[in-house]
Amino acid sequence: MIIIGEKINSTLKAARAAIGAYDADFIRDLARRQEEAGATYIDVNAGMFLEDEPERMTWLVNTVQEVSRAPFSIDSPNPKAIEAGLQANRNPKPIINSITDEKERYTAILPLAKKYKTSLVALCMDDKGMPETVEDRLRVADSLVAKLGDEGFDHDDIYLDPMIRPIGTGPEYGVIAIETIRLIKEKYPRTHIACGLSNVSFGLPARKLINQAMLVAAMSAGMDGAILDPLDKKLMSFVYATEALLGIDDYCLNYLAKFREGELEL
Repeated sequence: MIIIGEKINSTLKAARAAIGAYDADFIRDLARRQEEAGATYIDVNAGMFLEDEPERMTWLVNTVQEVSRAPFSIDSPNPKAIEAGLQANRNPKPIINSITDEKERYTAILPLAKKYKTSLVALCMDDKGMPETVEDRLRVADSLVAKLGDEGFDHDDIYLDPMIRPIGTGPEYGVIAIETIRLIKEKYPRTHIACGLSNVSFGLPARKLINQAMLVAAMSAGMDGAILDPLDKKLMSFVYATEALLGIDDYCLNYLAKFREGELEL
C-alpha cells in the first residue's frame, strides 16, 4: 500500500501555525514520525499562505529533507509553488499533487511534470466539474491516462484520484468511489490509486470509523494508494490486516513483523 502522509498541510491547524512561524523543529518531527510510521511519500502543502506560498513551499521541502529521505508529494493549486518545491527537492522522485483534465490546470502542470520527471496525482475532474457518476469519472480517467501516455508517462507514474465525496452529502458517494476504483484498476492495472481517504467522512461524528471501513472496502476494490494520516495507528493496522487478507502480504510476513514491533493497535 502506497501511503501519502497528509499531516504537513497548511489546511490543518497545527501545521498552519508551524508553517506560519517557520517552526522547523515541529515540521522535522512531523516528517520523521510520518516516515517512521510507514509513509511512502510526505505530502507538503503551504496553500493557505497565498502571498508567499512559493517561499513557504521551498522552506518546507528544505526542512523536511533535513531529516527524511522519503519522496515528496508536492501539493498545491499554484504552479509557481509546485515548481519552487521541485527546484528545492533533493529526495527521490516526487509526485505532483495534482493535475486534472481541466484545460488550464492540465497545461500549467504538465510541463512541470515533464521538466522534473515526476509522477502525477491525476484527479478525475475536467472542465465540466466534479463528475457525479461512475461513468463520468471513468471517462475523465480514460482521457487522462491516454493524454499522459501520449506525453510519455508510464502507467506506473499515474496516481488516479476517483474524487471521494462525503457520504453525509449523498448516500451514493461511497459506492460510486469504490466502484470507480474497481473499474479503473480492472482497465488500467499498472496505474495507481491515490484517494483522499478522509473526504468520505467529512461532517460526520466518529470519522475514524468511517475512514477505517472505507479503507477496507476500497482496498478490496483495488485501491493501492491513499492520502491519509500514517500516525493513526489503528488505521495503519487496518492497512496491514487488509493486505494480509487480500494476499498482498505473502504469508502475512509484514503483518507479523508489525505485530512483533508493537505497531498493531487492537
